[in-house]
Amino acid sequence: MSLSPEQRREYRAIAHHLKPFVMVGDKGLSEGLQQELERALDDHELIKVKVASPDRDERRAAIDAICEDTGAELVQVIGKVAVLLRRAAKPNPKLSNLTRT
Repeated sequence: MSLSPEQRREYRAIAHHLKPFVMVGDKGLSEGLQQELERALDDHELIKVKVASPDRDERRAAIDAICEDTGAELVQVIGKVAVLLRRAAKPNPKLSNLTRT
């Protein structure tokens, strides 16, 4: 799934007021963290994830691994916070007015 620039802009606007659902700490991507990410993406579709690593390359690698493991699309990264989107089987009403691809 690839997002158009217009869709990314709309999702960034929606995510602006969200708080991070999941925080990735020093232990990285544990099994419990992956389960929590799956649950959050199934429930909300659009989430923020905070990666606590001080190294930019490590943060980006962790975000890329999360996207690959969960099948989520990266919408935006600002500092230590990433916005992820994954369509749920049951659509979220807040996101239903946006174009689904």
